[in-house]
Amino acid sequence: MKEKSKKEGGAASRSPWFWIPSLYFAEGIPYVVIMTVSVIMFKRLGLSNTDIALYTSWLYLPWVIKPLWSPVVDILKTKRFWIIAMQLLIGIGFLAIAMAIPLPNYLFYTLAVLWVLAFASATHDIAADGFYMLGLSDDQQAWFVGIRSTFYRFAMITGQGLLIILAGYIEGHSGLSPVTLPVQAGPQAAAVQMLHPDSLAAATPGGGLRMICAPERLIISSELQPKARIDSLFRFTHAWNLEHGFYPAESTALKKEEGGPSWWSRSVARPLEDCLRRHFGEERELAALGEARAGNVGAVYFRLSQPPEPGKEVVVNFSRDAGDKSINLVEGSRLVFTESNWNKPAIALIQLDPKLQSEATGSYVARAGNIPLSWSVTFIVLGILFLIFFFYHGFALPRPASDVGVQSRNFLREFFNTFVSFFRRKHIGAILAFLLLYRFGEAQLVKLIHPFMLDSRELGGLGMTTGEVGLVYGTIGIIALTIGGLLGGFVVPRRGLKFWLFPMLFIIHLPDLAFIYLSQAQPDNLWVVSLFVALEQFGYGFGFTAYMLYMIYVAGEGEHKTAHYAICTGLMALGMMVPGMFSGWLQEIIGYRHFFIWVVLATIPSFIAAYFIPLEQGFGKKK
Repeated sequence: MKEKSKKEGGAASRSPWFWIPSLYFAEGIPYVVIMTVSVIMFKRLGLSNTDIALYTSWLYLPWVIKPLWSPVVDILKTKRFWIIAMQLLIGIGFLAIAMAIPLPNYLFYTLAVLWVLAFASATHDIAADGFYMLGLSDDQQAWFVGIRSTFYRFAMITGQGLLIILAGYIEGHSGLSPVTLPVQAGPQAAAVQMLHPDSLAAATPGGGLRMICAPERLIISSELQPKARIDSLFRFTHAWNLEHGFYPAESTALKKEEGGPSWWSRSVARPLEDCLRRHFGEERELAALGEARAGNVGAVYFRLSQPPEPGKEVVVNFSRDAGDKSINLVEGSRLVFTESNWNKPAIALIQLDPKLQSEATGSYVARAGNIPLSWSVTFIVLGILFLIFFFYHGFALPRPASDVGVQSRNFLREFFNTFVSFFRRKHIGAILAFLLLYRFGEAQLVKLIHPFMLDSRELGGLGMTTGEVGLVYGTIGIIALTIGGLLGGFVVPRRGLKFWLFPMLFIIHLPDLAFIYLSQAQPDNLWVVSLFVALEQFGYGFGFTAYMLYMIYVAGEGEHKTAHYAICTGLMALGMMVPGMFSGWLQEIIGYRHFFIWVVLATIPSFIAAYFIPLEQGFGKKK
């Protein structure tokens, strides 16, 4: 009785309103930064989709193996200590990333720190969830469960929305002034534009560092041209940009094989890649009419007025701003200028659709915002925020008397018994298949949504800015996700999980069809994109309810409910990690259009697995 009164007194010394909202807001921020914000950051910094999907999927590993070290949080120190210590570590880690981004070897340093942050965030999750049960009475836990979920969602909106918008704003208002290029297509222009890369070689004194674009207005004849001639212009342009360093060297780690290709690459990986590319790859060659005619092209030249600072890069992103979709950028969407190539012209090619018969106009914009600066400032904001959390929670968190390290002479035996009892249960094969395959398609989709939105249209993407992605996916999408989750939690108690399982499976997967449409049509209307993203996120929020409830059902069958639930969350993270690792590689081989078709097909195993799982008729139904 004395111990109980101490616990209640310690819990009551601080109102839960003083620490529940801030604690779960702090719990959500590092997760969304590591899993989502890092994807957008690496994409803007020029990393390939293969590298992005592989490296960021590995960051799931701490959540996969979280059950292995969760007992340490119970044994050593207090959960209050772990919460405060991890928030300090996370704050320092965010500041370290901010300092590493401008460095030449930024990728190595940022990934190393993100690994540390992933373990710190997973440890923070363990401690925060345990502290929630210690710091609140039973009735308070039931009351504040909705509050903690709401503020965790606010963290998602902040990370995927506000932080991305902040980075996009800084990117758009820093660096060099944008340059707009009007494009006009019609029969009145010259038959084909010749390439003269040396036409901008002369220096242009004065005016400070700025982009120089020629011509100031591009006019392209709509007359069809010999395909062989157009192809030769395309090959020359690509080789010129590559030779002069306007395209970065290939950075994909999978292609760096010292001592020749390995047996795996020679016998499995490369033949599989060749097969997929041959049968399912998208043709990236210039569009042709018949066998020998192609749409005409026009060349645009870029260079800088003076060299950038030593060791610095100026990245120019060139994309369509408005106009007829028959006018397409086919080369030169991202150009990198340094002190060694600043006064050499980089070439971009714009091609007309061969079916274009009438006059058409368009507008392209070249932007050279300071991308490293925008992300450094964003992570400085994150670092300061978590230092504030560290100091605030040092004061605001209560000190429950029961928050002490647990001593057990039979710790190792109990630890192993927890896993043995989980994996020896009946129908464990069907349970594992369901937990690992429920999001098999979604795990691949989520890794490529942001690169798809950011990639230029000639690469099959939507050509959106960083700020637009933050608005569409990080704000509108998260709101739709939250509404879907709330609705899912509302309907299940009325009929039970068994009744809603397959409807939720359909609703979580059917909206993936939206990305087939987006990749085929490539709409440039922001509200159309927002509508389809909202539908996909609503379906994900609604359908994910079934997955979460089934994990509770599985955990509730054993003696070690908390530990078994932690094992389920580890399997959930594993089901996201493995498909995400190869998704970028697959997309770069077959293209966005075929990739999103594959994602929809990859949802079929989840329906098969769901058919065989054990599930009581009345589980989840309100008594």
